[in-house]
Amino acid sequence: MEEKTEYYTTTTTTTTTTTHQNGSEMSDSKTEHEVILDEKIEQMSHHSSSANVDVAATEKGQEINEEYDEHGNQINFVMSETEIKLVRKLDYIYVMPYVAVLNFLQFFDKSALNYSSVLGIRETASLDLKQFSWLSSIFYLGYLLFQGPSMVLIQKLTLKKYIGSVIVLWGLVLLLTFLGHTFSQLAALRFLLGFFEAGIYPCCIMLISSLYRRKEQAGRIGIVYICNGVAMAFGGLIGYGIGYMDGAGGLRAWQWIMIILGAITILFGIISFLFMVDNPKANVLKLTPEEEKVVESRMRDNAVVRSREIKFAHILESLKEPRFYIFCLCSMLINFQNSVLNTYSSIITKGFGFTSLNAILLTIPSGVTDCFFIIIAVWYNRRYGNTLYSACVFLFIAIIGILLLVVIPVAKAKLLGLYLTWAYAAGYVLLLVAVANNVAGYTKKVFYSSSIMVFYTFGNFIGPFLMVDNQAPLFVGGMVGCMVANAATIVLFIYARWVMAKENRRRIANPVEMIVTSDMTDFENKNFIYRL
Repeated sequence: MEEKTEYYTTTTTTTTTTTHQNGSEMSDSKTEHEVILDEKIEQMSHHSSSANVDVAATEKGQEINEEYDEHGNQINFVMSETEIKLVRKLDYIYVMPYVAVLNFLQFFDKSALNYSSVLGIRETASLDLKQFSWLSSIFYLGYLLFQGPSMVLIQKLTLKKYIGSVIVLWGLVLLLTFLGHTFSQLAALRFLLGFFEAGIYPCCIMLISSLYRRKEQAGRIGIVYICNGVAMAFGGLIGYGIGYMDGAGGLRAWQWIMIILGAITILFGIISFLFMVDNPKANVLKLTPEEEKVVESRMRDNAVVRSREIKFAHILESLKEPRFYIFCLCSMLINFQNSVLNTYSSIITKGFGFTSLNAILLTIPSGVTDCFFIIIAVWYNRRYGNTLYSACVFLFIAIIGILLLVVIPVAKAKLLGLYLTWAYAAGYVLLLVAVANNVAGYTKKVFYSSSIMVFYTFGNFIGPFLMVDNQAPLFVGGMVGCMVANAATIVLFIYARWVMAKENRRRIANPVEMIVTSDMTDFENKNFIYRL
């Protein structure tokens, strides 16, 4: 049975002519952002199979019929040739190459401590294992303390200026780390490094959320974290090569890592400040009139309308939602394992009987498996959806990896288990996809993303303290703690999905006629369908 939709037309301050089915024309003068009823068609079917977005808002009198099924997937949508070309420009020239390099450097820079752990930093600064754990955790203390200011700066400044500035600052801090020869000096520098890196992930999520349709975001957010795996793999090679510079110029190999990475990062920060694309209508994109129309449609789909006003109603709305606390808690639990692996993987691998340099080389497969799991996750999500169920599967794989690592006494089996544990990264990526897809309203999206990063910080701060000195080098207790955290996250994901699915069914069964304004939240827009 044919399903009908009610249409609305958003117009600008110009006079708009609308042609109706009977062939008559009607001309009305309308004010900017005024929403009028353009056409009503009697509804003739049930709403069990799909949800109609009752609003088809356009900026120049153009009708839009955007429909979503009960899982939040857009249906009856065919991308135009103009839009295909626009997406290619974003993917291959202006946006994703930049995001890839940014996240490669961000991950490599903060992980430099992992490589340094077997290249002399502990000997140079006379660090015991507890102090080394603090060097990892204090990075996330700085990360945590800057989340609040970062949220305000993201809202008030252009992303280009903000990101470019903090990249230069963290590059400078990293470069100066080579001068640290005591625990207190290194701790202060690691704190500042975390402080200035704090806003990068929320900025990347905001950038992707504003430039891409919701169904496109999983793959692009996946690229952010795939670059972490690439950084891990190439970082192993680079760290191995720099290891042979030990003693050059009177410096240890770990000091050369800090100098080289810091200098590269500063240069990239300057480039970011000058040339980064940070909004869908950036001048550097040189949009044609046809592409401008496409951009309007894409902005409606992703529901991101940039606003410099901090809307406290959006924040209050977030705090009333159970899924807000679920997603934050999941972010913390997953990242116990993140900090453990990023800080101790070289030490754990060395404990299997390998030399220091070979332990660094064996981080390369960790990076490869990390990329592999994320690629599979985003491919499946783009093709089939099921974001949170998929996240549960990858966390279960990580649990299997931990069991192999702590239970099987054979070194090769332990190494396989270590590589499987990186499946957790795909689970975390899908958590971010769920947030990006299902939170609308600019302040609300910024608040959600920043809060997720706060709890990401909690998890990464706590994780290293699960690793007890007398359990080295396998740290069985710490790894079991990570396994329990993953299991708890699976339960929370299933509950969050149930909450959103229940709301989808309610909205589909009771479609609402409403006026659409810019920067509405997913709660305010009763026709917003969550992607599960």
